[in-house]
Amino acid sequence: MPHGSVPDVRKWVEVQADPQRCFEVFTERMADWWPPSHVLLSEPRAGLAMEPKAGGRYYEWDEKGNEIDWGTVLEWNPPHGLRLTWRVDGRWQSVPDDERASEIEVVFTPAGPGRTRVELAHVRLDKHGPDAERIFQALDGPSPGETLQRFSEVV
Repeated sequence: MPHGSVPDVRKWVEVQADPQRCFEVFTERMADWWPPSHVLLSEPRAGLAMEPKAGGRYYEWDEKGNEIDWGTVLEWNPPHGLRLTWRVDGRWQSVPDDERASEIEVVFTPAGPGRTRVELAHVRLDKHGPDAERIFQALDGPSPGETLQRFSEVV
């Protein structure tokens, strides 16, 4: 359901893996599938990680040890899904807290023997304020999109 005036962006892909494996790859192997162009640091990224709990953070770091948060884990529900804040502004720079962060919802649904439908939604884009429409335009497009395409190749 869209929140506010900016529609949600929803994408999906079906993969040959069960929901448990999908959840593990999504949360434990982020560096393997996260698009290399999606970087908040000024130095090259050395790694990505997600703390496995509600209230945890997901973040990246560079070789000098600088860290920057992509957001907070709002819901942690293995193997069914998770919900995260997304701390990015319209210039693809970091937002310092969750006040102006939109949210990402990820749902893993069984789709037959050993198969899973992976749905990723960017929601609450209106929280980006004046940047909301620009972010929507950048994210909107056909499924699966770069992120889920990369994820499906790794899983």
